Amino acid sequence: MDYSASQLNELISFLDGLPEPRIVMDADYRIVAANKAYRREYAGSGSGGVASILGRRCYEVSHHFTVPCDQAGESCPLKLSQEEGASRRVLHLHHTPRGEEHVDVETTPVRDQEGRIVYFVETLRMVQQASSRPAAQGLVGRSPAFQQMLEKVLRVAPAQATVLLLGETGTGKELVAQAVHEASGRRDSPFVAVDCTGLTENLFESELFGHEKGAFTGAAFRKLGLVESASGGTLFLDEIGELPPALQVKLLRLLETGTYRRVGGVDTLRADFRLVAATHRDLKEMVRQERFRRDLYYRLNTFPIHTPSLAERWEDIPLLAASLLERVDHRPGRHFSAEALAWLAGRNWEGNIRELRNLIERATLMSDGEEISAAKLAEVADDGGESKALAEGVGGGADDSFRVPGPLPLAQLEQRYLAWLMARPGADVRTLAPALGVSERTLYRKLRR
Repeated sequence: MDYSASQLNELISFLDGLPEPRIVMDADYRIVAANKAYRREYAGSGSGGVASILGRRCYEVSHHFTVPCDQAGESCPLKLSQEEGASRRVLHLHHTPRGEEHVDVETTPVRDQEGRIVYFVETLRMVQQASSRPAAQGLVGRSPAFQQMLEKVLRVAPAQATVLLLGETGTGKELVAQAVHEASGRRDSPFVAVDCTGLTENLFESELFGHEKGAFTGAAFRKLGLVESASGGTLFLDEIGELPPALQVKLLRLLETGTYRRVGGVDTLRADFRLVAATHRDLKEMVRQERFRRDLYYRLNTFPIHTPSLAERWEDIPLLAASLLERVDHRPGRHFSAEALAWLAGRNWEGNIRELRNLIERATLMSDGEEISAAKLAEVADDGGESKALAEGVGGGADDSFRVPGPLPLAQLEQRYLAWLMARPGADVRTLAPALGVSERTLYRKLRR
């Protein structure tokens, strides 16, 4: 039995009552209907209304592609759903009336009475916790490494699982922890951050668990601990790898029992928080060296998320630079020159986003004009602008030619060549892709690999 027009109308009527934007597509990627929320969010009058998308393929509307997502370097939820006969969910960058945005996309098959898939319903949830354009606050990025991290954040946020953020110093782990909190059901309760560096045993207990009046000299009143302050919300333990063994035991007991006592108190209190921990240390190696408790490590390592360094997400450096300029500068309208952005993108940022922010703030204080130049950035840099490029180990002669030390496997040769190209001033994927005879998505995929 075919899926009748009346049944399709019933489906559309049902979707109209749902709050999230949804479209209905056939197996050939064509959009056959859109609910009210989609029409309101993505097909306003300025873009021709819903009539402008009906009959068009989803990848044309969302990505401005000429081929399906999976042929352009992206994962295609419709194709995956079609192959597996079940719902599939991915994170994409979609074109919207407001510009490109991160969108959490879920595609669900619709079957007729005989069990055959006849349509697909695609649900689009705009990601509030990250921006693909310069932003004054929150996470910013659009590189493949950033997208992979953000997708994990969105997957784990609704759950209660403990999250362990792993990455180099200065990669923005606290912002990622805040994104986990804001995307969770605990978003309306407190987000409490604790820096574990340098905590002594007495200070750790007093700060985390609080103390009763008279518990020790100077305790003139009862103090609520951070665990109690985070009740109903998220507790973020930064640099968890710095905790000494005695404090690791106390934290493990808190996590295992879900209870604690204030210092000097006798009442057992129940903790209610979601734990997010972070470290730049190799905890697994610390466990092998018996510097970190194995049982605590496995308590924390429920859902690890790698926060990429700037070397891993170099495509985001101009975007991050524009965002950081907006955050630290008090002069509206100031901007970087094209040469300055190329100079920033070509550096090796050992301190990652924190180092980038410091340099930009320094440059704003030392610049008088509306434009910040590459020369000014080099002038205020700690190394005088002489640091090595991101493409370390890539050959380049005095004549700026590409060179290699000898025969290499073809895959490695391609990787080195692409790294050399991207380290050149002014290089970007949009201009390089046509010169290399590949699409932008193909080039992104090669760079990610």
